[in-house]
Amino acid sequence: MKRRTFVRSSIAAAMATTLPAKRLLGARHNPWQQVPPDVDAITGAGREITLKGSDVADLAARMKGRLILGEDEGYDDARRILNPSFDRNPALIAQVTGAADIRSAVDFARENDLLVAVKCGGHSASGKSTCDKGMMIDLSPFRHTRVDPKDRTARVSGGSLLGQVDHEVMSHGLVTTMGTVSHTSAGGLVTGGGFGRLGRRFGLSIDNLLSVDVVAADGQLHHASEDENQELFWGVRGGGGNFGVVTSFDFRLHPMQRTVVFGQMLYPISRARDVVTLFADYSQEAPDELDLSFAIVHPPGGAPAVAGFAVCYSGRENNAESALAPLRRLGTPIVDTVQAMDYVAVQRSGDTDDFRARAAYLKSGFLTGFPGELIRAIVDNMEGHPDRTTILTYQQGGGTIGRVSNDATASSHRDVLGNLLGITDWAFGSDGSPHIAWMRQYWSEIEPFTNRADGLAHVDAADLAGVGRAA
Repeated sequence: MKRRTFVRSSIAAAMATTLPAKRLLGARHNPWQQVPPDVDAITGAGREITLKGSDVADLAARMKGRLILGEDEGYDDARRILNPSFDRNPALIAQVTGAADIRSAVDFARENDLLVAVKCGGHSASGKSTCDKGMMIDLSPFRHTRVDPKDRTARVSGGSLLGQVDHEVMSHGLVTTMGTVSHTSAGGLVTGGGFGRLGRRFGLSIDNLLSVDVVAADGQLHHASEDENQELFWGVRGGGGNFGVVTSFDFRLHPMQRTVVFGQMLYPISRARDVVTLFADYSQEAPDELDLSFAIVHPPGGAPAVAGFAVCYSGRENNAESALAPLRRLGTPIVDTVQAMDYVAVQRSGDTDDFRARAAYLKSGFLTGFPGELIRAIVDNMEGHPDRTTILTYQQGGGTIGRVSNDATASSHRDVLGNLLGITDWAFGSDGSPHIAWMRQYWSEIEPFTNRADGLAHVDAADLAGVGRAA
């Protein structure tokens, strides 16, 4: 498909007949849009259908943003998500600029029974932010954060990235819990619950959520809060993206100094058991201001494996060493990067390390305890491989997170200690099946200790395959 150039005069129109035609879908000011050919697509149930070109053109005319089809300029860039293993081709990509565009896209999808995926930052490790032959609703053009420093609130549009939110709110000396990678979207993080470095101090992202605007499957825009559409508000807070497309979030903000104490304390892999054991003992007693995690990392290519802690202390700087003192019992680390840092810079510090930039596979589950058998399963069964990165890491719960009742939001598991994650990644294009098989076997020894009695884990990271949620 080509795009027809806008012409304003009869001379230009005559000249255009001798040149390749170009079609600009979504340009509402252009009354001479070329009707595209019919589009092959698929329903949510997997049935093949054909969308009439005239209907597609009508949708484009109703949108302020772009509607992109398979052969249009920019299609390949628009369809990509962070995990390159999911090389999928939506029939339509609706790049929306606001709630009106989202409503038009949802109405079109419902009327045609289309398979739908919602993309914000493209972070879904399991590929849920894209699809083959369905409609991708792409919120990436819809990004804005407005701060009210007097009321200590922020309104964040549905496609906004966490780095933008942190940057805007921190400029007023305010914060709210916003993940750990700045190019994650608010839509994917918050509807999944919202772990972050400030969670133990201020709660999950959803614990700071005051209200949302949601386009539901009926195409209507609904406002939801504790006082209005309470059931929808309950579900959006941790139930994933299946309740609708959130167009805006209103967050409660908290005063906090800009400087935090952040870094890693790494030890040789031979100290892995000591690292995990100390973490198990101290993490439950740590102050709310300390976000603490451990990791065991086997890099590819035979590089030295390490085990250690990642810390972020957001309390008064002169209290940081007291909070970190129990970790110093292991002696001098081989790497110690703990230092005072700007919080917004801390939030960007893991941007280039995100495992989803490579082909990846992830397993996770909540923990309610650290028995010795679990520590043995974690340490004794961990293996490196020259062609993959292997990581076992942990997202800490407790603190303010655990002071919310399990039934207060769709994201429950408030009584767990945290979320354990096993991650493996490998070079995109190479065979990942042996790495996936290894991780499944490794995790089979760990899973009996995870809290999966109800069949659930954190919706952002339950069983995320890199071979094959708005996110």
